[in-house]
Amino acid sequence: MTRPILSATLLCLWALPALSQTPDCANTMVQYELNICAEMDWQEADDDLNRAYKEVMAEMKAMDTNLPPELQGAEDALRSAQRAWIDYRDANCSTAGFQMRGGSAERLVVYGCLRQMTLERTEELRALVAF
Repeated sequence: MTRPILSATLLCLWALPALSQTPDCANTMVQYELNICAEMDWQEADDDLNRAYKEVMAEMKAMDTNLPPELQGAEDALRSAQRAWIDYRDANCSTAGFQMRGGSAERLVVYGCLRQMTLERTEELRALVAF
């Protein structure tokens, strides 16, 4: 009885590295790999957004230091806007996922939405200081 359990355990352990490998996103047609690739694309866009946010926040802080106290607030305004945007993005993309609700492509739709909105927000942030 212990031999079948041991064999099944070894088989599962052997399969784990294959599951953890990054798929070839340029050539995949398998849904779970498409989902993984979509998540990776969103994570890349999110990393770029975070870099842009830090850069713009530094500019907003500098802007505040050059203004009289009664006119300052750029840093707080950006922080507030970004927090509101994140809440909106997450709710909006969750809603977008309902077109595939319960299906294997739901994650693909949600991650695609997250990526697109994140790319757009990154450009909006950069435009704040591109004068």
